[in-house]
Amino acid sequence: MMQADGKMVDGSLLGDANGVEPAPGRLKDSGKWQRPRFSRKALMKCCLVKWIITSKQAQDKGDSSDSDLEMSTVRHQPEGLDQLQAQTKFTRKELQSLYRGFKNECPSGLVDEETFKSIYSQFFPQGDASTYAHFLFNAFDLDRNGSIRFEDFVIGLSVLLRGSVTEKLNWAFNLYDINKDGCITKEEMLAIMKSIYDMMGRYTYPCVRDEAPSEHVDKFFQKMDRNRDGVVTIEEFIETCQKDENIMNSMQLFENVI
Repeated sequence: MMQADGKMVDGSLLGDANGVEPAPGRLKDSGKWQRPRFSRKALMKCCLVKWIITSKQAQDKGDSSDSDLEMSTVRHQPEGLDQLQAQTKFTRKELQSLYRGFKNECPSGLVDEETFKSIYSQFFPQGDASTYAHFLFNAFDLDRNGSIRFEDFVIGLSVLLRGSVTEKLNWAFNLYDINKDGCITKEEMLAIMKSIYDMMGRYTYPCVRDEAPSEHVDKFFQKMDRNRDGVVTIEEFIETCQKDENIMNSMQLFENVI
């Protein structure tokens, strides 16, 4: 599938259950999947990072203060820079850049769901990104209070972009677990998958059939629901993903739809 900036994406957070060609640079000589190193260029593939950095660059033309996360008139004041650096895998300079952009876009210190929808409609104009943005927002909104603090925002980004395999899989499970009851149903997985296909739009290359999301989910769910009880637990999810080379190769797709 073609994203707004010309990148090819396959429309699934977990790849093709039938098997896909390994992504270049993702396998060691032994055939084991290895976590990619994320450069600044790779970071800029992330929609949320693009949104923040673009805003930060605009702000820098007129102001370069607040380098240590100090604010005066905001609803929420974030934790100190040193504490955030310890909690994430971002450098001090990266956190400063992310914060300046975040503050410029969200002066209150909080981001709401409508902002997420606006971000993804900009990056995926050929489709309807509102449902996926809703699900993604809920995955970041750990307190379930309708707003995301800067701390939660960058901690989530850190996991997605620089976290370990297990950390990323835990985050993915949380995304698919829509009602947050600790397990994933086939209906929940299908809802997420359909939202991704809707966001990518119908004018993609290669063309995606309407049945594709349902077929993807049927294959994945059959693999993951090992005890056939109709739900997938976190243990089943992580174990299945880690043992499936094709799924692990496709973890790079977080870069394309986050």
